[in-house]
Formats: sequence, structure tokens, C-alpha cells
Amino acid sequence: MKITVILCTYNRCRDLRTALDSVAASILPDSVSWDVLVVDNNSNDQTREVVKEYCAKYPDHFKYLFEPTPGKSHALNSGIQQAVGDVLAFMDDDVTVEPNWLQNLTASLDTSDWAGSGGRIILQWPPSVPKWLATEGPFARHGFPGFDQGSEACALVGPPFGTNMAFRKTMFEKHGGFRLDLGPSPHNEVRNEDTEYGRRLISAGERLRYEPRAIVYHPVPAEKLNKKHLLKWGFDKGRGDARESQLSPLRLSRQLGAWIFRWLVSTNPPARFHAKVIVWEKAGELNEWWNKSSGGKKASSPNARVEGKLR
Repeated sequence: MKITVILCTYNRCRDLRTALDSVAASILPDSVSWDVLVVDNNSNDQTREVVKEYCAKYPDHFKYLFEPTPGKSHALNSGIQQAVGDVLAFMDDDVTVEPNWLQNLTASLDTSDWAGSGGRIILQWPPSVPKWLATEGPFARHGFPGFDQGSEACALVGPPFGTNMAFRKTMFEKHGGFRLDLGPSPHNEVRNEDTEYGRRLISAGERLRYEPRAIVYHPVPAEKLNKKHLLKWGFDKGRGDARESQLSPLRLSRQLGAWIFRWLVSTNPPARFHAKVIVWEKAGELNEWWNKSSGGKKASSPNARVEGKLR
């Protein structure tokens, strides 16, 4: 089996070293060949120089690709097009992976039984977390990509997250790549590009496997633990949700009213902020609906957005 890890990065050369060090320590059987394709999404810091160091130190395992068009989905699709692996794994530039992460994440994808897989993402919280923010439980609504479905491997009923997932490359040939109207860019924070792809495969009848032993650690920056940032995340998440499957404005308005009521009457700080974030999400959905209905350009189908990149 051949595996390519696709790591997209933009202006994070300091964090990038930690991520690359961790994946460089990967332990896999001799029968498995693997490489890491770092896609530089038009960075203007020292990203190129950093990656070239790893290419020189580990010439069999690291490759550099420059993608000038801003936007993570552009970078992802360029990486998919250039990848040599039969299986494509994905990680972010600000995480660390365990040495057996790649083997555990991809071992089940050597046959056609599974289309893809996703592993555990363990959030590393700073020492001090605001009392109004829940880090776990029913009120954890914060936008940081924690993912834990328990200690047993099983079929996924929902999508994995982008920093710890893998798919057989044939899935991209069959179902297209990542949607270009989703995914962060320097001027757009609408995300969902990773979860939309997983949902697309599941909706098409493909089977995705949860791998609890494939572990990624994701730090939570202390500077992002403020209400302004988290509410903006909620608003942008709502915009992305609307681009995937738009609800009627009447239904959205009813949901918005219900969550406003919960926000206003709640006396528990984490529950109150949880409701407030959902209010912002519903407002983002309504905003996206309004933009489209007021003469905005109609979006093309997901396949039309990506086929030029992958075929």
C-alpha cells in the first residue's frame, strides 16, 4: 500500500515544524510506502524554507507543492491531484500525531471494505478556560475540532474531521474533491469543507470507519478563547451549513426564535453561551439565505466546482 499524507499550510512556519517532526517519526511496516505532501497555499513567511529542510533531511518521505490560489479547498484539491498514494490521509499544520497514527488510521483501507476512516482528535486546552465555556458535555459548542467516538472501532454515522481522516484515492475520482465554496481562505472563514465531504460519501452509501487508536493532538490557542471569536465562528458555521443544505427561512426563523429564548432565560453560564452560539449560527444561515435570494449568483453543483482540479 502507498500512503500520501496531505498537509495544507498558510503562514504557520513555526507551528509547522512541530507538526512535521511528529509525522516524520511515523512507524509503519516495511511493506507500506508513505510520503507527506506539504501544500503551501501562497504563504509569505518562511514556510517554503522550512519544508525544504525536511525534504532534504527525509528525501523519501517529504515533498513540497506550491498552490498560489488562496483557499484551503484549492490547496487540498491540488494535493489530491499530485498525490501518489493509493490512500490519502489528511492532517493540519498545527497538530501533533502519535508515531503509530498513520498506520492505525489507514490499516483498514487496504481493501474496498471501507472508503475512508477518521480518528480521535484530543484537544489540548490552555491552563485557564473561561467559566462560561464548556470544554465537554452537552454545552460544548466552541468550534475547536475535538473528535472522540469512544474506545471501540466502529462504522461512522457522521463525518470525521479534516485533521484526522483518510480516504482511498478512488473516492475522489468517484465523488469529486472538496467544494471550492467551502473552506477557509484569507478573506473567507466559511468552513465545512471536510465534514461536507464525509457527509457526501456517507450519503452515497460509502462506509467510513472510526479508528480510536489513530490519535491527533490539537492545541487550543488561549487568544481564541473569547466570545467575539467564538461567536464569529458560529456565524460562519451557519453560513457553511446553509451552503450545504439550505432550510426554509420560515423554519430557520422559528429555530432562531427558540434559541434566542433559551439564551435569554438560561442562568447557567455554559448553557447560556452554548445557546448564544447557536443563535449566531442560525443568524449566519439566514444571512446566507438572504444573500442568495437577493440576487446573488447561483452556486454551481459541488462536482462542477472541483472537477477541473481533479480530472
